[in-house]
Amino acid sequence: MKGRETAFVIVTGMSGAGRSTAAKALEDLGWFVIDNLPPGLLFAMAEEAGRVKLAADKVAAVVDVRSLAFTTDLNAAIEELDGRGVAVRVVFLEASDEELVRRFENVRRPHPLQGEGRLVDGIARERGILREVRANADLVIDTSNLNVHELRGKIVAFFGGEDRPGLRVNVVSFGYKYGLPVDADLVVDCRFLPNPHWVPELRPMNGLDAPVREYVLNQAGAKELLDAYEEVVGIIATGYTREGKGYATLAVGCTGGKHRSVAMAEQIGGRLRDRGGMEVQVSHRDVGRE
Repeated sequence: MKGRETAFVIVTGMSGAGRSTAAKALEDLGWFVIDNLPPGLLFAMAEEAGRVKLAADKVAAVVDVRSLAFTTDLNAAIEELDGRGVAVRVVFLEASDEELVRRFENVRRPHPLQGEGRLVDGIARERGILREVRANADLVIDTSNLNVHELRGKIVAFFGGEDRPGLRVNVVSFGYKYGLPVDADLVVDCRFLPNPHWVPELRPMNGLDAPVREYVLNQAGAKELLDAYEEVVGIIATGYTREGKGYATLAVGCTGGKHRSVAMAEQIGGRLRDRGGMEVQVSHRDVGRE
């Protein structure tokens, strides 16, 4: 691998959260992918892949917790790769306990760590083992509300153009009554703004509709929040880039995730695009959920 920069992605996370789907998406993008690789073999795999000309600069490995020394082995492998000049990024796939239980029950398979216990015991044990890995991951994707096509779309969005410069930012609106997005790096609370839900003619609309957008943006404090948040994100984005973090998720919340958060998320996304130096996506998690 000497003389050329190799991009190396480690895909890990909760069993049932979509690791295989992510791996297939990367493979379709031209990455050299190996599934279920023990952490101790990561460097050997990278070294071997380096001998394959077409795959040498885009390598991905899917690892899971079935190795007893998972955390220790993975940290050691990452340090070794980093020391050999390989740029390593860790993608962690997450999902809620309820969704993981539903998925395992649908396929009628036990959790790999439940042993003689219950399914929820295996999930809890896995969360404990993965806690440090998740905390240090470069990108966390919550798949609780994603189907396989939507997850694939996120992987393509993040890795489909590795030559594009700058931080990749996902601005997502959400409703607090449905819970915080677990993959959020920063959270903005818009509940201090008057709620269009209580305006009869605006209630059936959402924040993508012009009347709702104008109502929200004309409220006291809306412009001030947008101005301040744009500056804060600019500072944080510079720091993230300096520290090698390539991705960030900004969550914008209101009560139901339909009006205020949607309008504000669109405005934040537009401002960040205009600012430049970032690749920005905007999505709305809870629109249509009520």
